[in-house]
Amino acid sequence: MKILNKLGLFKKTPDEAKLPVDDIPEAVRDEYEGTKEQFFQPQKKWQVWQLLLIGAIALIIGIGLHFQFNQTPDNSFVAQMKQNMGTKVVEPYPTPIETPSPSPSPIPSIQQKENILGHLPYKEASWQELTPVFGNQNVRLRSNAAEKFNAMADAAWSANINLVPLSGFRTLADQEYLFFEVKAERGQATSQRAEVSAPPGYSEHHTGYAIDIGDARSPGSHLKVSFENTRAFQWLQENAGYYGFELSFPRDNSQGISYEPWHWRFVGDSHSSNTFEQARSLEEEQE
Repeated sequence: MKILNKLGLFKKTPDEAKLPVDDIPEAVRDEYEGTKEQFFQPQKKWQVWQLLLIGAIALIIGIGLHFQFNQTPDNSFVAQMKQNMGTKVVEPYPTPIETPSPSPSPIPSIQQKENILGHLPYKEASWQELTPVFGNQNVRLRSNAAEKFNAMADAAWSANINLVPLSGFRTLADQEYLFFEVKAERGQATSQRAEVSAPPGYSEHHTGYAIDIGDARSPGSHLKVSFENTRAFQWLQENAGYYGFELSFPRDNSQGISYEPWHWRFVGDSHSSNTFEQARSLEEEQE
């Protein structure tokens, strides 16, 4: 530029020399600002309309989704979600039509419910519940029954009566042998054997509350009807009730079991009484 000035090819006018190089004339600047304002004004308006349009579309979509989820939900999805949250989904069903229920059939008597050859079913006591009695460590009863039998035996001893415990708790295996093996050895019919021995699962001895008693002074009467003639039996008839014991199978008993004067059961607490409730109710019906 300096070389051109020296050669006289490029010279500034006096007015131009006074103006800064980057200064823009006011008229030109006003024209530029006006053009700039005219350009950006419609652009701002278009952006506002765009935002309004997007907002309206979003509102319409939101309203539509709201009605869709509230009126026609996806049952399978809801069911899955409720299942995941541990909520049980109850599907709608039509109201059931009530139909008259048939008249109940007559309630069977106790003898019709559970009675095999006159014997009633009993649960087997656990070994931990059993305690040996005085006079025979092989004879075990439930704790309360054993305690009361020992007290009864002491009282009888004071009256010069020696009660002998012959048999107490029996397992299912024990009763299996006594019923089927002895039956076979004696050639007895099942019904005949059942008159004097219960099938396995149907013996009072399973409960731990039943005991066979003998008289030490009359061993020949053990487990025989002749035991009724002993002093021990007579004492038991008069005193056993004070200790919670009763005769299980008296003469002509309602279960049809043969008379067993040696077989006694303990009914001196709530559990033992409930255990023999069915058998005792049969006796009450008979009376």
